[in-house]
Amino acid sequence: MPSGSEIRDVQRATWAGLSAGWEKWDSVIMEQLGPVGTAMIDRLDIAEDQQHLDIAAGTGEPGLTVANLAPRGHIVLTDLAAEMLDIATRRANAQGITNFETKVCSADALPFNDSTFDSVSVRFGYMFFPDVAKATAEFARVLKPGGRLCSSVWVKPEENPWTTIAMQAIATELVVTPPDADGPNMFRCAAPGYVSAVYEGAGLRDVAEWDVDVELVTRSPAQYWEMVSEHVSLAVAALQQVDEPARQRIATTVIAKVSTYEADGEVRIPGVARCIIGTK
Repeated sequence: MPSGSEIRDVQRATWAGLSAGWEKWDSVIMEQLGPVGTAMIDRLDIAEDQQHLDIAAGTGEPGLTVANLAPRGHIVLTDLAAEMLDIATRRANAQGITNFETKVCSADALPFNDSTFDSVSVRFGYMFFPDVAKATAEFARVLKPGGRLCSSVWVKPEENPWTTIAMQAIATELVVTPPDADGPNMFRCAAPGYVSAVYEGAGLRDVAEWDVDVELVTRSPAQYWEMVSEHVSLAVAALQQVDEPARQRIATTVIAKVSTYEADGEVRIPGVARCIIGTK
């Protein structure tokens, strides 16, 4: 079993490698994940002078939206990969956002004092933490009393065909080793109550969770395949193990399947995320 530091080293390199794909497909990704960020922010009770921490911020959301809502506040975006935070900075600059900073760090060793932030967000980062309990204890530590932590995770694969379509097609050409159920993977936190129990273990109160529907919208089945093969970590890693003929067969299978979701000139593939809120 790899150590936490070994897992983080691999993750750092992986997300650095994916950063170009995330920047290329930024508008499509932001549209897909936007409803989740909105749902999280709605529960965080953002004030004009909010001091907010966005964990696993990647290309900057929902932290940059919080920055717009808190013009007299300050937002810190953290991530393991400096390359992802560089994209967040470019996105912020394009929007004229200045009340933020970025920090490359691990979620379970935050370089901030106790009781620093009014709120903490973690959009789709929980599934990948080597030690979710240790990370949550850190989030609780840096929260002010009464501050809120809100996170989101993906629910079970069957409810997220936007990603499972591609992975099922890849599995026809490659034996994909199932991830360790207790180790970092996309659906690790899918079970209802999983993250809530971790929150409660860290001493958070008034814990609640709810599901949010999303849609991945592309102009065509071919664009869906291009996007997923360039920015979804599971797909990118698996496709590196197959030759070009196999890749083409996978693409043909995926495009045929995705075509069933096409209507009125676009493809709309559903998914479901779960949000979790708790108060210190």
